[in-house]
Amino acid sequence: MRRGAPAGGFRSGLGGTRRTVRRTIPLVLLACVLAACGSSSKSGGSSTTGAAGTTSASSSTKACLISDVGRFNDKGFNQLQLRGLKEAGSKLGISTKALESHAAGDYVPNLSTCARGGYGITIAAGFLLADPLSTVAKQFPDKHFAITDYDVTGAPFDGTEKNVEGLTYATQENGYLAGCLAALMAKQQGGKQVIGAVGGVKIPPVDTYIAGYQAGAETCAPGTKVLVGYSQDFVDQAKCSTIAGNQIDAGSQVEFNVAGGCGLGTLSTAKARGVWGIGVDTDQAFLGPHILTSAVKRVDQGIYLAIQDVQNGTFTGGRNLVFDLKNGGVGLGKTSPKVPKAIMAKVDDLKAQIIAGKITPPSTVKSS
Repeated sequence: MRRGAPAGGFRSGLGGTRRTVRRTIPLVLLACVLAACGSSSKSGGSSTTGAAGTTSASSSTKACLISDVGRFNDKGFNQLQLRGLKEAGSKLGISTKALESHAAGDYVPNLSTCARGGYGITIAAGFLLADPLSTVAKQFPDKHFAITDYDVTGAPFDGTEKNVEGLTYATQENGYLAGCLAALMAKQQGGKQVIGAVGGVKIPPVDTYIAGYQAGAETCAPGTKVLVGYSQDFVDQAKCSTIAGNQIDAGSQVEFNVAGGCGLGTLSTAKARGVWGIGVDTDQAFLGPHILTSAVKRVDQGIYLAIQDVQNGTFTGGRNLVFDLKNGGVGLGKTSPKVPKAIMAKVDDLKAQIIAGKITPPSTVKSS
């Protein structure tokens, strides 16, 4: 966990506070996400240059997105946020810019470049950018900032950054559903009742997924062993592949990717070894029929809505927008047709109970 990170996950972003609001994703935007629609649609006066290019439009609103070190070709977390930025450029008619961070040392320069460039909102694409964003936000108090996967009511934000908004996701909820599904499939298949999860860097946005996964498995198939490993990397696929291989050697029948681009190694190893894989953040069913489902986090719509608030003059800093199962901000992607109807019915029932407040999945990983 990084310095100053709230213990046990998002302190108020997922737990509730007077300054935390739940944001409902508009149905038209949600439909776009569920259909995995891209953001390459063209509108008059717009042009895009490269994965980290600039889109120009007639609107006076300007928005800028800074990737973490996973960069925009990670086929997940960063790429999905870039989709949200492009969607805002197209649908809202605004000017956008995206800058890739190749190393942690790029964070402050990239954030500062956007703030100095007259962008009305600059968005940091992830937890790893919290400290740099806090520094830059203080230097540009007249600019709006947002950050994905971070509770801005806790350290390193000290309460003076009223220009920063957190975009937080209750991924322990869809992680719980994924864990239930994984455990029930392992039980149906027989053999060792073991499933695995390969995380990237051990930070709260990773652990909230895994905590839910562990709890869901225990609820649906008590006694299921959940193997948890961390690559401490979001890029190097070989590291995740090695951990996944070790878990499969120990009997794992399902491998959950919670490591961004690194986790593509987890899923490719699952395919090669003939076990199920579970995708993360975006719907990764496109990787093949070995994908059981994906724990989807609609970070693209968080980006879109934050930008829309600036354009509408309704942006409010010093608070978190919370996206969960109830408002459609998290969920499961496409599920394999090989999943029996009875198992899906159980997963759907648990989803309804979470939405109703009858089940509250944990956000802290249990020691194995």
